[in-house]
Amino acid sequence: MDEEHGNSIGSSSSNLETAKAERSVWLMKCPVAVAKSWKSHPQSDPHPLAKVVLSLDPLHPDGSSSLQFTMEMAGTEAGSVPKSYSLNMFKDFVPMSVFSETNQGKVAMEGKVEHKFDMKPHSENIEEYGKLCRERTSKSKIKSRQIQVIDNDRGIHMRPMPGMVGLISSTSKDKKKTVPVKQSDVKRTRRDRGELEDIMFKLFERQPNWALKQLVQETDQPAQFLKEILNELCVYNKRGTNQGTYELKPEYKKVVEDTTTAE
Repeated sequence: MDEEHGNSIGSSSSNLETAKAERSVWLMKCPVAVAKSWKSHPQSDPHPLAKVVLSLDPLHPDGSSSLQFTMEMAGTEAGSVPKSYSLNMFKDFVPMSVFSETNQGKVAMEGKVEHKFDMKPHSENIEEYGKLCRERTSKSKIKSRQIQVIDNDRGIHMRPMPGMVGLISSTSKDKKKTVPVKQSDVKRTRRDRGELEDIMFKLFERQPNWALKQLVQETDQPAQFLKEILNELCVYNKRGTNQGTYELKPEYKKVVEDTTTAE
């Protein structure tokens, strides 16, 4: 068994390219608008997408807050995508590596994650980001449903197919009572992350504090998925009059206030 297991590992290792295994890589969580902008950037364009600016306080070089990271976009993005972002660095995270796979199935190790960042709009761009959120909300309200008129007015397509006669009862006595499905048994489908964020902002416009159970009912989204969004946008109240509820972080409260004022 040990010999077979060893051969299996050796076979897998031979297909893994590890030349860049020790290269330092940064892992960054960025807003949806930035991700879409970068994804649409032509690969043939040699110009950089953005630049990272590192600021150091010379009076307190050893302080935990002496290092400040910001990202400046190249300025080629369309629309109202903010150009300046703050990068909050995390020091405690699970060791991770980055892998890539080609269309031919070749797997390569691209490096180890040295720093992990949370990217959010800079305070000076909050109003610009609020405008972007309002645009996304307006687009999500546009209904794409269409009404189609059926030319065949004889109802051929609505008749039972051969073999189905007798399976469908036309009498009310034979109809079975519909068993209500419990809400917990319903499998919820995840929405687009940006669309869900817009819905969350709208809910917090209605009231400042929400419990997780209430948000699950309002959005019809999986609780675990909602928690991921809430951890980014909100603060959880562990004590006080609003214990057990979520409220928006200060930087996002500004966005909601601007949205409400604009409407």
